[in-house]
Amino acid sequence: MSNVLLLPFGSAGDVFPFIWLGRHLMSRGHRVTMITACLFEEHAKKAGLEFISLGEKEEFEAMIRDPRIWKLGHGTKVVFEFAAKSVEPYLEAIEACGKADLMLAPVTAFAGRLAREKRGTPLITVHLQPAVFLSVHETPLLHPVMRLLRKMPVWFKRALFSLPNPVDLFALPKVRRICEANGVKPPRSLWREWWDSPDGVLALFPNWFAKPQPDWPRNLLQWSFPLEDLAREQQLQSELQAFLAAGERPVVFTPGSANVQASRFFEVAANAVEQSGCRAVFVTREPKQVPPNLPASILTVDYAPFSTLLKHASVFVHHGGIGTMSQALAAGVPQLIMHMAHDQPDNADRVERLGAGIGLSVRQFTAPRVVEALKRLRDEKSIAQASMECAARIAESRDTETLMRWIEARMNLLPASA
Repeated sequence: MSNVLLLPFGSAGDVFPFIWLGRHLMSRGHRVTMITACLFEEHAKKAGLEFISLGEKEEFEAMIRDPRIWKLGHGTKVVFEFAAKSVEPYLEAIEACGKADLMLAPVTAFAGRLAREKRGTPLITVHLQPAVFLSVHETPLLHPVMRLLRKMPVWFKRALFSLPNPVDLFALPKVRRICEANGVKPPRSLWREWWDSPDGVLALFPNWFAKPQPDWPRNLLQWSFPLEDLAREQQLQSELQAFLAAGERPVVFTPGSANVQASRFFEVAANAVEQSGCRAVFVTREPKQVPPNLPASILTVDYAPFSTLLKHASVFVHHGGIGTMSQALAAGVPQLIMHMAHDQPDNADRVERLGAGIGLSVRQFTAPRVVEALKRLRDEKSIAQASMECAARIAESRDTETLMRWIEARMNLLPASA
């Protein structure tokens, strides 16, 4: 039995795919331990994973309550600074696990790469969204200005990308100090040297969503969306089931599980619902963000597995996180994305290019614009057709046997360190 460590970093959309990987690895007889923020301990254990908790709940809450986290450009700085701060706790937890045969981690779990260099444990870098591939051929839309950059020649983009980048500006100094303290040669650049593991890179999104580019890593396996939302462990609340059965398909609104600064989102949503005359479900773990005295046509719930809920939805309005967006594609539901930061603008752009939804910036997300978008999404047959075609593609996803064999082939690639 091999010992596999999962090192997700971030919110539910970042952690749930690793729970999905853990389920499949356990089914093949591997011992699987997840190391991440304490918020996800109950979820991981319910799925059968061993769990090592990192930090206090207050630390994670402090990051997501930082007013910069959802602002374009500023949010990147917050994430990378928090990632650098988390390296030492991650590394301590990894070393406490003893000998491991394999680690799977996103690029932001820098301790995974550090442990690879220090202990000789093979590492698979897991990319959940195409936005992390800063390709000069198909450049992701991380900022509106990048629409212009996409039109620039390859040589220009290659020169531009050689300049200092956010991950090195905000995280490298601290990571270098930790490397030196652990006898590991520090990287000159996290992005150029540590972004993709030499042992293997796993992209958990299909090639019809993001086509592989010539400058993507050669040791890459591209799969499909994992679509983990804990539906096995949690059914729809009885009140929600009754609401869904009592009328027409509602519009589902969510700003993301980690978004605790979404009062304006729900205020606009409530006004748009009233003007559209539709029913709606608001999903948020902080009901205080929702306006008071909502009509009976709107129900607020703290959580619902989207793979179940979206079967009953007419439109899905959300923030554009890759996990949430993929659930909408899998359900064949037209989607309206209010993208804010990180990978969200790029995800929204790809959904629009597929014809399966509409993207709006935070400034564009006003009641009149949302009313107009909802009408299009509910009425236009071409959007419904494109959404259903995406669902059909996902339903045809490959069996996980090939994926698991690829992962297992990367165990014990390196000799154990002395």
